[in-house]
Amino acid sequence: MKKPACLSLLLAGLFVLAVGTAGAQETDAEGTKDHPLLSRMPGFYISRAETKDFEAHDFYLEGDKKVEVEGKSSFIFYVLQPNGKEPSRLEILRQYESAIKKIGGTVLNHDRDGSSYLKVTQGEKEIWVHVDAYITSQYSLWIIEKAGMQQQVVADAAAFSNDIRTTGHAAVYGIYFDSGKSEIKPASDPALGEIAKLLKGDPGLKLNVVGHTDNDGSLDINMKLSEARAAAVVQALAGKYGIAPGRLKAFGVGPLAPVAANDTADGKAKNRRVELVKQ
Repeated sequence: MKKPACLSLLLAGLFVLAVGTAGAQETDAEGTKDHPLLSRMPGFYISRAETKDFEAHDFYLEGDKKVEVEGKSSFIFYVLQPNGKEPSRLEILRQYESAIKKIGGTVLNHDRDGSSYLKVTQGEKEIWVHVDAYITSQYSLWIIEKAGMQQQVVADAAAFSNDIRTTGHAAVYGIYFDSGKSEIKPASDPALGEIAKLLKGDPGLKLNVVGHTDNDGSLDINMKLSEARAAAVVQALAGKYGIAPGRLKAFGVGPLAPVAANDTADGKAKNRRVELVKQ
């Protein structure tokens, strides 16, 4: 089977690198380059760029609905070359929208403030793109390759026991849910196993399982979501790990007990957690 053409090749007719323009030309910032998925508008250079293995970015859908997408993040900031021909805001957005559509992607939203939100699926990978062209002499790309975080910090039963003994509660960060949902993802098994180990090692221990969220969305929705997630944890511990249901109670406090400011993606990630509280 013939492999699909690389998007950068598909865009050859749309995004032609500017060469030979009059006057001195700026060069891309050291160590930066276009994302493999998308090339640039003609006549622009990369002023700065940043890649992170795991980060989150907000995407706005129709009806002002906002979703936070997590995964490998690429940010690229393009600036027009001196004496370059400045495109219109609409031209920048339409070029990227057209490029994404050519490889089977979709335009999620296009707003009047100069942003387009796009998504394309390649194999099992979802790639989300935010084009910000509010100022037409410079524009930005945020590209998130959606994925779960590779778990490097592993919570264990001994750590939970120590925290509960000294503070009365323990935060668990290894339990994963899709945004806005309460179904536990398979990657949560190691953390659930350690909670079960804690309970089996101390037969008299009873726990309140408390769900926490960040402050995205309404308070009412987050309160219900956090309780549903806590209930899912209780159900998993009872059903899969054989913990007596009478030893566990599920509660949800939504965003009402943050451990970090919700102003950053990192802070929000810290606030999205499950806590074990000794009854």
